[in-house]
Amino acid sequence: MKVSKKSLGQNFLIDKNIVNKIIDLINIEDRDIIEIGPGRGALTDKILEKKPKTLNLIEKDYNLTKYLKEKYSSINNVNIFNADILKFNLRNICKKNSAIIGNLPYNISSQIFVKISKLNQWPPKFNDVIFMFQKELGEKIAAKYSDQNYGRISVLTNYRYNIIKKFTVSSTCFRPKPKVTSIVIHFKPKQNNSYNIKKIENLEKITNIFFSNKRKMINKNFKKIFSDAEAKNFPEIKLNSRPSEIKPYTYFKITEFFEKK
Repeated sequence: MKVSKKSLGQNFLIDKNIVNKIIDLINIEDRDIIEIGPGRGALTDKILEKKPKTLNLIEKDYNLTKYLKEKYSSINNVNIFNADILKFNLRNICKKNSAIIGNLPYNISSQIFVKISKLNQWPPKFNDVIFMFQKELGEKIAAKYSDQNYGRISVLTNYRYNIIKKFTVSSTCFRPKPKVTSIVIHFKPKQNNSYNIKKIENLEKITNIFFSNKRKMINKNFKKIFSDAEAKNFPEIKLNSRPSEIKPYTYFKITEFFEKK
């Protein structure tokens, strides 16, 4: 049995009911599937039962990659990459109507989510993303305006995705057992957006500036970006507001204006 590596944030999913619940979120038959961090193959086995067209596995751990290559050596439509997802070019394997699935390592899950969310080609080729996060992070990602967890990453999520479903997963469903609860979130990339931000990095930049002092009024940070004359373009913004009191579409509008400057 493969031993988990704490340095890679490995917690292997062992609960078959949760595995089924994740896989049943989408139709897999005859689709190209990408799985990030397959580990020992708990989700992989179930994906293969559903007859995907191809299954691409991206695993950073060399020993696990070797194990997976042996395990699936007789299956022709499985491709296994020993690679760091943060350095891996997904465009090389991402095909139209594909899906991305992953029980993500806790220590880099936000980086993985942001990397995929910042792809320049949008709408992307993939139609579904199903990720498991630490619950605390997942609630920030999925937070709606006025939720207590609403913040920078919520705004990015709101611009790029619709959230279809989410459910929590107990720590008892893993080995080794983590100290936290997890959450599975099913995202659908937005096909149309009424706001046209040219570079997603600019939305990141704007939200970084505003949320750098989350509990303070936006007055000073707003004036770092816009003059008093430019501020007149945003009559809906009250400068004594906190960053969390500004709706996502206002951040999109601010970013659009910033890009025109």
